[in-house]
Amino acid sequence: MHIREIPWLEPVEAAERLRALGGLSFLDSAMRHDSLGRYSYVAADPFGKLVVEKGVASWNGAAVDRHPLEAISHYLDLCRLDDQPGLPPFQGGAIGYFSYEFGRLLERLPQPDAPAQGSMPDAAWYFYDVVLAFDHLAGKAWFLSSGLPEVDETARKRKSIERSELFLRLLREEPKQETSKVEQQRITRASWRSNFERDAYMQSVARVVEYILDGDIFQANIAQRFIADLPEGFAKWQFYRALRQRNAATFAAYLDHGDIVIASSSPERFVAVKGDQVETRPIKGTMPRSSDPDEDKNLADILLKSEKDRAENLMIVDLMRNDLSRVCRPHSVLTPVLCGLETYASVHHLVSAVTGRLMEGKSLMDLIRAAFPGGSITGAPKLRAMEIITEIEREARGVYCGSIGFIGFNGDFDGNIGIRTVLFQGGRAVFQAGGGITALSDPAAEYQETLDKAARIFAVFDQGDAQ
Repeated sequence: MHIREIPWLEPVEAAERLRALGGLSFLDSAMRHDSLGRYSYVAADPFGKLVVEKGVASWNGAAVDRHPLEAISHYLDLCRLDDQPGLPPFQGGAIGYFSYEFGRLLERLPQPDAPAQGSMPDAAWYFYDVVLAFDHLAGKAWFLSSGLPEVDETARKRKSIERSELFLRLLREEPKQETSKVEQQRITRASWRSNFERDAYMQSVARVVEYILDGDIFQANIAQRFIADLPEGFAKWQFYRALRQRNAATFAAYLDHGDIVIASSSPERFVAVKGDQVETRPIKGTMPRSSDPDEDKNLADILLKSEKDRAENLMIVDLMRNDLSRVCRPHSVLTPVLCGLETYASVHHLVSAVTGRLMEGKSLMDLIRAAFPGGSITGAPKLRAMEIITEIEREARGVYCGSIGFIGFNGDFDGNIGIRTVLFQGGRAVFQAGGGITALSDPAAEYQETLDKAARIFAVFDQGDAQ
């Protein structure tokens, strides 16, 4: 491993300069936090692409005769690297996503009536030999160049140095600016189409409440999907730069997979794995913010005291404790944070933390089998809630409510929940917004919550900053 500390450069500017290499992945702590938003990572020009389509894994375009999780594990093992002390957690590996539909490869679940907008892989993980790692707390940045996939030690060392020099040259160059007219880049609120009218969404909420009262489930997460046609030449990267400013989040991300581009401003961690240590941080409970400080504080207090939101959060905590207990050591699953308040650009949230220690012999892939997709965006019990979601939403979710993050060559993982996330594909922009439905849910309030969550994304598209 060739390691080189470099002068501090804002991660977003580093990503701007490396975009020309193709295959850009940017895991972005756009909202700073001493632990949750401490690190950012930039990578480009991957040497390997593991893609899962219709349940079949492929490596650099060649089909792999293994279960997708086994395929991912196999190629990670071939590139196994140990941690270098004193550096950020991700020091090389794969960056990508599991779509929500990847869960259908782990459990027997019904198929939606319609696919996600466009043809989206179940999962896509790009393998990188060079990573730029940024520690916001320490104000330090590093090149980490492994020389992979070279096997010979001398060849690997030579490649690691050559690659880091290439990346360093690009960082010193001024990026080429995308140019387009502001008025061509705006997408107004009226341009968006939803798969639910207001009354239809409210009826769906009422239907879920009936399921709850009948004893089928305790809660389910129901979302509406927004779709808009993109103006010709729409600058997706500039859109993301505006999004990260207007809706800064701790688990933001930008993935450029060519015909698919993902721009995420997620505040929620699905799960993190460091050695045998596991943490998940489900969000349940949302309140819009106010520009008036006193009113904003009042709204936060209302959320903290909300019986409905607290009950919703506690149910998901129980679900996540159960999921982790399937692969974690007995008595190691704890809840150090229960219904804590976290504040973001447009909303307040109730967030809990559940931790555990993996059993001996259990791996990250065992944890993915046990816990994916995250319970905060399904409901409880998970499988029945997912069946009801499919019945009501009818369309595949795609990256929404999946997970975007990294898998290190050392076996560590950190992935978000793919909410507040826009998919660009086929000349369209698509994103969803939803909420957890309980027996105490008011259909009109639940519909409004989806609009509160979507408001900042609408505003970025409408302000014409994507230029």
